[in-house]
Amino acid sequence: MRLIRNILLAIVAFLALVLAHYTLPQHDVVRVVNTYQERQDLADWTRVFWSNPDDQSGTLVNRDVQFIQTVRKKSFLFGFIPRDKEGVMVYRNEDTGWRWPPYFKFDTASLQTEADDLRSTPENPKWAVITHYGWRVELFSAFPNAVAIKPVDGPRPTVIPWFNILFFAVLIVGFLFIRAMWRQFRERTIDPALEDTRDAWEKVDANLDEKRGRARTWWKSWTGR
Repeated sequence: MRLIRNILLAIVAFLALVLAHYTLPQHDVVRVVNTYQERQDLADWTRVFWSNPDDQSGTLVNRDVQFIQTVRKKSFLFGFIPRDKEGVMVYRNEDTGWRWPPYFKFDTASLQTEADDLRSTPENPKWAVITHYGWRVELFSAFPNAVAIKPVDGPRPTVIPWFNILFFAVLIVGFLFIRAMWRQFRERTIDPALEDTRDAWEKVDANLDEKRGRARTWWKSWTGR
């Protein structure tokens, strides 16, 4: 039973981490090489990888989406450790509106203009930090959604993910607080109730044993065996 419980808890924790990795903001050091707009088909299940910023977009089977093409500095540990290697990355630029995830992004046109202004060449690079959420999955034509872009001085800026640090700190504190409350509730309410129930069952068992003993004594007195 404990093994099953641990497996279920591990599955829940894994799914929560996957959801957090997709939803929480990530920061990439990039060089913008191009921006463009393209008509995207939203008729199949891969629609989950695209935003629904308004009610009308929930019924459209296709719409125009803006994209930002970049050369990205690769890194380890979700951007904490930079590498010298580079790779291409394409971001979509869509409003999130009031829907999930709660970035409340309404400035798609402004962000596209900022990205246009940061275009550069390998000979004269302009580096920027682009904040995004989501994944790049080429098999499903899924793109991370850019939510902000900021120019930086070079390809190795110091980027501290304050929101993610605060989020996990609050999550850990909340978990410890709820765990402490649960332990107090169990010690004050559940454990005494279980103890009373156990005592009641022990009394019932004792009474039954006593009655069975009397019945056996009576039977022996009549039958002699």
